[in-house]
Amino acid sequence: MARRVSADEAKELMDKDGYVYVDVRSVPEFNGGHPTGAYNVPLMHMGPQGMAPNGEFMAGMEKVFAKDAKVIVACKGGGRSARAAAMLEAAGFTNVVDQTEGFEGSAQPGWRPKGLPVSQEAPADHTWDAVQARIKS
Repeated sequence: MARRVSADEAKELMDKDGYVYVDVRSVPEFNGGHPTGAYNVPLMHMGPQGMAPNGEFMAGMEKVFAKDAKVIVACKGGGRSARAAAMLEAAGFTNVVDQTEGFEGSAQPGWRPKGLPVSQEAPADHTWDAVQARIKS
């Protein structure tokens, strides 16, 4: 089972241990604001019928990250990231950390309410469009 950490602990892992933040929320959620420097690899897509599984989630993760990459997965409040962490570990990823409160928070404040760095911009190679392009290459 993936190690679970708070938003503050996730930020410390990024700053001191080279972890990368992977936001597993949908593209519109990510575009509305995300941790500065985060990648967007959605576990679910927002559609007309609500949220639907992203069949390319694992392919995207495997294309962008090595199995031993240090990744923090997070979502809005902790549900999707717990599922993503379990899927990644089952696929052989060995350094997965689940940021339990996500971006907004649930029982505790998440990344944004804690006042941690947030952006609406993302490096070009960190967007879901860029990850999809890598899957197809």
